[in-house]
Amino acid sequence: MIFLCWSRPSRQEEKACINKSGVFNYDSKYKGATAKPVFNLKQDRELSDSGFLVNHARIFVGSGLETFEKGKSALQNWRHFSLNWAFVDSKTRIQSGVKFCVCAKAVLPWLLMPLEVVYVDESKNSKNALASYSFGSGTLQGHLLAGEECFSITMDEKKDVWYEIVSFSKPANFLSVIGYPYVLLRQKRFARDSTLAMQKYLSADIAP
Repeated sequence: MIFLCWSRPSRQEEKACINKSGVFNYDSKYKGATAKPVFNLKQDRELSDSGFLVNHARIFVGSGLETFEKGKSALQNWRHFSLNWAFVDSKTRIQSGVKFCVCAKAVLPWLLMPLEVVYVDESKNSKNALASYSFGSGTLQGHLLAGEECFSITMDEKKDVWYEIVSFSKPANFLSVIGYPYVLLRQKRFARDSTLAMQKYLSADIAP
């Protein structure tokens, strides 16, 4: 089952995709795994033996609490998906259990890829960071890939603010198996475009 659309998907088409998507398409024992430190995730032998590849991107986006709060708001409003070739409905609530659809332009059609928010985590004055906000989403039946992705904004003890993407995934159906090299390139492009979009947005002047 793959969800395709020949023009930019409407909200009705997104809802239809979500309603038909069903349950998670990866083993429940891996749910929430992206909440672990990325080093631990990369060293997880069971995960790699199951065929999952870990992807990671991290970029400095500014300094100070105001930048962190602006970054948090950006994630909550899906600005990290404000791309000309990929988007998520900005009204989608980031709350555990909420299903949503990532719409991405392929060579010809648009792909609609259903996910569900697995967890949301927010902390302040933790050991390794003054403040952090993150959420992880798992793939559902009908997604090209099987796995999980986490987006986070963090302010460290130096008050430097970082945007980070961590994911693990593997092909979920025949199309992604055949075109896996292309899928990996698209993942890298998304990481690059998303980090640049967040960096550009957060580097804009913050009103006093």
